[in-house]
Amino acid sequence: MPEYRYTGVNVTGRRIQGTVFSPDDKTVKNQIDKLVKKKGVRIDALEKKSVFLYKVQRAREKPRLGEQKAFSKAEVETALQKMGYRVHYVRKKLFNFSAKVPSKDLILFIRICSDLLKENFPFDEILTLVSEDTDNKRLRDTIRDIQSDLKAGSEGQAVFSKHSDVFGTFAAHMMAVASTSGNMAAVYESTAKFLERDDEFKANIRRVMFMPAFVTVGMIAAVGFYIAYIFPQMTDMLVKYKIEVPPMTAATMQLSNFLQDNWGYLAAIFIIPILLLVNYLRTEKGKYAFDRAIIRVPVVGQIMQKTSIEIFSRVFHSLYSSSGENITAIRVAAESCRNRYIEKQITAMVIPKMLKEGKSFVECLVQANCFTLTAVRRLRSGEESGTLRATALQLANYYEQETKHKMAKLVDIINLGVSIIITLMVVGLTLVSSEIGFVSPPSPLTR
Repeated sequence: MPEYRYTGVNVTGRRIQGTVFSPDDKTVKNQIDKLVKKKGVRIDALEKKSVFLYKVQRAREKPRLGEQKAFSKAEVETALQKMGYRVHYVRKKLFNFSAKVPSKDLILFIRICSDLLKENFPFDEILTLVSEDTDNKRLRDTIRDIQSDLKAGSEGQAVFSKHSDVFGTFAAHMMAVASTSGNMAAVYESTAKFLERDDEFKANIRRVMFMPAFVTVGMIAAVGFYIAYIFPQMTDMLVKYKIEVPPMTAATMQLSNFLQDNWGYLAAIFIIPILLLVNYLRTEKGKYAFDRAIIRVPVVGQIMQKTSIEIFSRVFHSLYSSSGENITAIRVAAESCRNRYIEKQITAMVIPKMLKEGKSFVECLVQANCFTLTAVRRLRSGEESGTLRATALQLANYYEQETKHKMAKLVDIINLGVSIIITLMVVGLTLVSSEIGFVSPPSPLTR
């Protein structure tokens, strides 16, 4: 996450300096405005930490090229000169693209940390080993930043929270919790398990929703190309000699003529709504509406809802057993469940009711109406018996097994349905093509 440094003057006239982490310039300005109103300070400068390229040389050695993160060009020059280098140039890197870290690399990093911690490896040594063997540049730089901050004595919460854009909210929080817990290996094991299930959840969504849709769209495009371009070339002779054609061929010719005459309008009617829908679904309001609607879809919705409940329960179990802060555990678990509707119901309804009215978690959860009846009953039983943490893990494991079997069955059904549709279209095209072959050619007298 980008780091910003502010400098200014407080109410007593003393110079102040601090850093904040924010995803973008707009958000950091809002944070600074809140600081000004709350503390009554005057901000004179706000600088963003950027990447600077440099070329330096020491004595008669060959010039060296490198890059360094800093808030200003002067900082880099001063640091290099103190190290005994003669600076040829220092300039800001114009294009600094931060590629997204693949989920597989994140899971591998957390899993290796968990395994080595079980072998009683020092955490600093683990970070060194992993950073040297990591191919992804962004992840490697992130690990080195974490190692540097921890060596400097920074608190775990501050160190890991600034990298939540790389690890995700839950993983960053869990790594911060692990840095102060007495059993880092167990916390990293729970985090790795969550990331694996979360990655599997996203893969299942792609299998159930996106791949069949992609295949269907490609199939429709291929059939449309056949009818609009290839088929007319096959029937030009029939039109030229005014030969009577069979009904199926005649209907296909009419459809072909319609597509050729109106392809522009049809493309606009088909593409524009899709683009508008995709743009809407990228907004927070669209994501909320989609997640609210998807859990009401038969079969698919039930699987998605139960998977979100499973992830929520697993995260809640991990945080509750590690930190014991119920509200924090509920909030972070809701943010990690991969469903905006469930997240909002919990953060905007369940948590406020618990704080204002003093009601229990399950009692407020019933009113939110976002969990299945089975999940509510299991959690209520655990709450009443004082085994809520253990019950949450049992519920997560139960839904993990159930959703795995149902998802596999659903994927098979969808693949079968797509195969049937493709077969029917191929049969239809074959019948039309074969029907043309039975049309009698014009006799020499009619030419």
